[in-house]
Amino acid sequence: MSERLLNLNRFDLISLRLFVSVVDLGSLTHGAKEFGISLAAASKRISELETHVGQALLVRGKKGVVPSAAGEAMYRHSVELVGRLAQLSHAMADFHLGTHGHLRIWANPSAFAHFLPHMMSLMSKHHPLIRIELEDVLSHEAVRTVLSGGAELGVIAENTPSEGLQTLLCEEDELVLIAPTDHPLFIEQTVHLQDILRYELVGMNMSTSLMRQINGQASLSGQTARLRVQVRGFDTMCKMVAAGVGVAILPHLSALPLAPALGLTIQRIEGDWVRRRLYLAMRDRKQLSMAAQAFVALMPLLSQ
Repeated sequence: MSERLLNLNRFDLISLRLFVSVVDLGSLTHGAKEFGISLAAASKRISELETHVGQALLVRGKKGVVPSAAGEAMYRHSVELVGRLAQLSHAMADFHLGTHGHLRIWANPSAFAHFLPHMMSLMSKHHPLIRIELEDVLSHEAVRTVLSGGAELGVIAENTPSEGLQTLLCEEDELVLIAPTDHPLFIEQTVHLQDILRYELVGMNMSTSLMRQINGQASLSGQTARLRVQVRGFDTMCKMVAAGVGVAILPHLSALPLAPALGLTIQRIEGDWVRRRLYLAMRDRKQLSMAAQAFVALMPLLSQ
């Protein structure tokens, strides 16, 4: 049987990008919404793509879509292509702006407390002409975007699945308790998670790496964290605690610049489980752009 080669001139880059989004989100509806087109238009583009390759690329079900075997192969190559096109676009924009490189980094909230401000300072000093875009997202969103080529680097928590990515340790921290100074938890010199869980918490969305870490440890002792309110950022968490809504558990480096200004006390929590590590995630270190390589090369300076 002779090999059937596809007509490359008939590949639609918009449809390939749409296909990547649909697989990432597991839904034609969500993929269409992300692209700002109707569901009918998205379905038509995917059907035309399937007709062109002669294979069903998606398995459709009641709960959404998943890639078929052919779709898995199409997805892997499409992600690579879409990522390269994004880099091409940024490279051409750099020439227009007169900069010496462009770097997109998607990072979780913890990274903005210490790691990224210090790295931005180093980059400004050593590579002032490199343009950097930062996005404050959840760890799993950073993983998805780096995998799809939408960002070259991501900063994620240790407990975030990152299959298909290479990672480098970039920061070590620990979780701490914050509460008003006169809170009953401060009567004892040491505080354990079991003690904290007797009170209502100010927390974040349950899908965040922070809440997964807290809930995972709580379940080991047969307890459940009772959330009074869920918020998006650490600054809002601290403001809610200061308002008497509840107590909170958050990374120490994130609490340091926020809690004292609001009259809150920071207390260490006993146990090894409080350790929290952040990792820099990338698809392939050997294939990083010059801007990303410059960023990675400066990371050792943080420990000096």
